[in-house]
Amino acid sequence: MSRLATSFVLGYHGCERAVAEKAVRGDIELLQSKKDFDWLGNGSYFWESDPQRAKEWADWKVEAGKFKHATVIGAVIDLGNCLDLTNRDDIELLKIAHRSFIRHQKKAGLPVPKNRSAKGEPNADRVLRFLDCAVIRHLHMAIDEMDGIPSFETVRGMFSEGKRLYSGCGFREKSHVQIAVRDNKCIKGIFFARNF
Repeated sequence: MSRLATSFVLGYHGCERAVAEKAVRGDIELLQSKKDFDWLGNGSYFWESDPQRAKEWADWKVEAGKFKHATVIGAVIDLGNCLDLTNRDDIELLKIAHRSFIRHQKKAGLPVPKNRSAKGEPNADRVLRFLDCAVIRHLHMAIDEMDGIPSFETVRGMFSEGKRLYSGCGFREKSHVQIAVRDNKCIKGIFFARNF
């Protein structure tokens, strides 16, 4: 439950142009993704400080036939009560949630989901984050059931993704910080990103 970082960040969201126009006008709120493989659980997803990565993702959706016209919108996001997986306290909280989730699944006789690579992906990134999503959802559910403990409004995580920049290095082409906004009140303003 971190408030150690500056509260306001700029996030970028790749989407269909028609959705972007409605969101910027205030006609709609951004949709909350609720897929079982979402990296940070349910929320409206943004790449922190990286409009280029948002554009790459939206272009990929066009190539896959999911979007007609890719565009990028930016947002001023108040992280609020953030589950910030870039700091040690919140990482420890997620480890505790994982142990609790495993106990819950075993007690209920349910399988434990696994993170997996997507079919046909040229690298070994486990982009289908079924386990991570389930653990984060479990943590949210546990906190929501406790009196006096505020729910997390956002989740923030850092991810290494893509090919190595050069032989022997630890940096990857698509590494990024991602934010899932669970409470759309944390989105203080939306705008079109320049040159995207």
